Amino acid sequence: MIGDLAKASLDPEVVAAFDRLAIRTDELGYDPWGFHRDSARVLYSLSRQLARYFRPVVTGLENLPEGRVLIVPNHSGQLPFDGMVIAVTMLLEAQPPRLVRAMAERWVPTLPFVGEAFSRSGVVVGDPINCKNLLEHDNAILVFPEGARGSGKPWARRYRLEAFGRGFMRLALQTGTPIVPVSVVGAEESIPSITALPWLAKRLGVPYIPVPPHLPLLGPLAYLPLPTRFYVDFGAPLTFEGPYDDEDEAIQEKVDVVQATVQGMIDARLALRPGVFT
Repeated sequence: MIGDLAKASLDPEVVAAFDRLAIRTDELGYDPWGFHRDSARVLYSLSRQLARYFRPVVTGLENLPEGRVLIVPNHSGQLPFDGMVIAVTMLLEAQPPRLVRAMAERWVPTLPFVGEAFSRSGVVVGDPINCKNLLEHDNAILVFPEGARGSGKPWARRYRLEAFGRGFMRLALQTGTPIVPVSVVGAEESIPSITALPWLAKRLGVPYIPVPPHLPLLGPLAYLPLPTRFYVDFGAPLTFEGPYDDEDEAIQEKVDVVQATVQGMIDARLALRPGVFT
């Protein structure tokens, strides 16, 4: 149950959007994957306030097809602000509203508080069975094929995509799901990092530990995101045909098409962007 303080923080537009969502839940308000409608209303209300900090400029939402869809963006920024902005945008600006089911790394549920909050808002562990079942129930799935290698990119590799994994393509072929490529520009500069300290990250059991350039001067404040402006562009849906259990080489050819499309969208937006903060 959510408390009075949480209820007071509810955003009316978020509540209205959730009221339009057709999500089957049990008598306690949960769906089979841990989503909880009342908790999600609160978490999305808070997320909307955070998303406003980045003043996102969004284009191409009309490209979202009805029914099942795989949302495939680039990943960056050390913390998942890019995924948050995409999720809030699709809930509040897409017509009709869409609830994003984001695929998270397996270590995310182990984080205190964060894991539960993610689950209650609709995030699920990035397991192929989870994803397949959600797609067969016509959900919108957000997947970052770069994984942690993308979000933890150092400054020297900003806006250069890491190799996409092939799992999302096999699922798209298996379930007949269109893929909507998405580019996010602005997140790279929100928390710049000069290295990821792989040796320490391995000891702590996390994929990377970002080191902002203004450490140790600012201490923990170095991890506060800068007020960069996010540009989120949704591209035209891509559809692929062929057996989902095809040879890796055949699957990779299709993956390369999606990766090249996302990279092209990033490059096009960078060429048009007037500035990092403007």
